[in-house]
Amino acid sequence: MANKWRMHSNPDNLTHILSGPNTKAELQFPVSRVDRLLREGQGAYRLSSATPVFLTAVLEYLIANILDLAGKEACTNHRVRISPEHVQTALINNENLRRLFQPGAFSQPTASPHLPEN
Repeated sequence: MANKWRMHSNPDNLTHILSGPNTKAELQFPVSRVDRLLREGQGAYRLSSATPVFLTAVLEYLIANILDLAGKEACTNHRVRISPEHVQTALINNENLRRLFQPGAFSQPTASPHLPEN
């Protein structure tokens, strides 16, 4: 049986041999930290090994979507950096994210952003 930690001359095979859950699922957020936080919490007594990977993927998707909308908001205001106001405006202007993050979820009040009429 081959040792899975041995180094190979081909760097393409190295990622296959020395890969953790982050590289296998092609995620940037740490799966092990989400796993640890889930196990330390009071909600779950038994967890599947796929649970933290799935939750990490959902968190990464949500953050990427929020940052994309906030970046577009910053470009609309002719800014280079994303500020908390851009994030808040993006969350409030998007109907799905507005339902996900209720109005009490923001830490500090800012000027009221443009709300689309229903």
